Amino acid sequence: MNDRAIVPGSIADLAQQNNISIAESFMSADLIVIVDVSGSMNTSDARGRQRRYEVACQELNRLQREQPGKIAVVAFSDRAEFAPAGIPPYIGAGTNLAGALRFVQVADGLVKFVVISDGQSDNDEEALAVARQFKSKIHTIYVGPEDDLAGGRRFLEKLAAVSGGQFTTSDRAHELAAKVERLLLTT
Repeated sequence: MNDRAIVPGSIADLAQQNNISIAESFMSADLIVIVDVSGSMNTSDARGRQRRYEVACQELNRLQREQPGKIAVVAFSDRAEFAPAGIPPYIGAGTNLAGALRFVQVADGLVKFVVISDGQSDNDEEALAVARQFKSKIHTIYVGPEDDLAGGRRFLEKLAAVSGGQFTTSDRAHELAAKVERLLLTT
């Protein structure tokens, strides 16, 4: 996936179209999608034997086209970074979800949040503690293996529950955009 491209409907795309800054374009976002780009997202068990990361990017592209300017994308691994062009860069390191939640916490109370991950956090308890501080609900989408030997699914269920959010699975990263869209429409 070309991380220099701008996804149609992304925050950067709308900024260019409307001749405004990315910060001004970000103000129209209703949802921040926090995408896991850690090493485990390199696993090729998504649809068509693609990497989880690749399928997540494809689905996010579709979602941004269908909901122009409404989705802000943040990638996280050992660090978090805003991806205004709509493509989360593949970092491939650890899974510092607590750090990612702190990174987006500045928008708490203003937008909805969705975490897309296989749930293999570096520190589950720290991430849960940060999530408990949120006013906004944090919805979670599990993209890991069906057998879930690592317990990621259970962790993401807990993360959603502590913030009053909803948990769903992506059926191994299949139809991810449709699941995020449903969460966008919920209160």
